[in-house]
Amino acid sequence: METWTSFLIRNEPGRIAGPDGSVQSSSQSEPVPPNCHWRVRLIHDYWRLKQAERLRHADGGGLPAYQEFDLREVSGLVPYIWLIDVAPGPMRFRFHSVGEVIAMWAGEDNSGRWFDEIWPTYDPVVFIEVVKSRQPSWCRGPSTFRPARREYEIERVRLPLASDGTKVDMILALSVFYDREGREILPGENKWSILPC
Repeated sequence: METWTSFLIRNEPGRIAGPDGSVQSSSQSEPVPPNCHWRVRLIHDYWRLKQAERLRHADGGGLPAYQEFDLREVSGLVPYIWLIDVAPGPMRFRFHSVGEVIAMWAGEDNSGRWFDEIWPTYDPVVFIEVVKSRQPSWCRGPSTFRPARREYEIERVRLPLASDGTKVDMILALSVFYDREGREILPGENKWSILPC
């Protein structure tokens, strides 16, 4: 059985996907494209490793649970991660925790807050699809939470988690931010301060 450490040693981080000016989305057959950002690839591959471990050792469904993730193994990704709690019918979504890069981009830490309380008109269809399909979701394009930032792109992956292996009760998401030229915006760059709220 391959460990996450051996996986990291074997796989060097990839390259940043180049922008083409349009929103790119994943398909069910290939949820994360091969040219995605290396952080997206690493968290997706870590999720797949945990899913494979769950399938080998658990009865029932094959989705990993949040409790099976050791974020110390992916500590360099934690600032880019946001965890979403899924409340069943009527389906609602709540920020469980928000990484510092996500909070920096948003201008606030929304941990513990419900999506529909922050954005009453927001349509969470992409999150609903992850819950229903029980499959990862990837896209790259403008922000859906903050549409005023249309000149910037965000690459995001959303990964379903299930305490019982079947029913999605949490979504692990990771986001990477790009400037107008398609270059990644890194923490500490002046570009963060010019992002409108």
